[in-house]
Amino acid sequence: MHKFCEYYFVCTSPWTYLGHQRFVAMAEKYQIEVRVKPMNLGQIFPASGGLPLAKRATQRQTYRLFELERWRQWIGLPLNIHPKYFPADDRLAARCVIAANESLGSKAALALAGAMLKAVWADEANIADEQDVRQVIEKLSMNADELLTGASTDAAHARYEANTQEALQAQVFGAPWYIFEAIPYWGQDRLDFLERAFAASQQA
Repeated sequence: MHKFCEYYFVCTSPWTYLGHQRFVAMAEKYQIEVRVKPMNLGQIFPASGGLPLAKRATQRQTYRLFELERWRQWIGLPLNIHPKYFPADDRLAARCVIAANESLGSKAALALAGAMLKAVWADEANIADEQDVRQVIEKLSMNADELLTGASTDAAHARYEANTQEALQAQVFGAPWYIFEAIPYWGQDRLDFLERAFAASQQA
């Protein structure tokens, strides 16, 4: 039976960045289709009681830095704890990922999402800036003009809003968020459990 995993994320989340490569590799290993769903976390937080980083208690902000350092060392990914362009408006980047998904397929969309995340957390790029987004796309040898044009369409805007509404309906409250066989998994630190579910699904 065909299996799929819904992947809700934002292109500015360090936790999405830390888990992205591993998640993509897992999906490929177990031949799980990934349904790529960049969403607007700014709409998710108010509906779920979440707060943007700047509004969280000092204790939470401080502990977050320890966790980022801990996971950066454990996973071995380059990550700037205090990136130059964070927080950033990731809506253009998200719609470019949507455009890639529509025109090139999920594999290309996942590659572009990973590149956008790396741009923020490792390369000090501003994904709210069209020129920086263009450079990210071109580094993957994708057609930047086509994807930027696609990102500006009503269809891309509508898909982005639909992803967000679907996330709300699925009771998503953070990123990354994975849903497999109707079971939610929040955070890259749940990937071990998700992989077990992927593996178990192969036995069914």
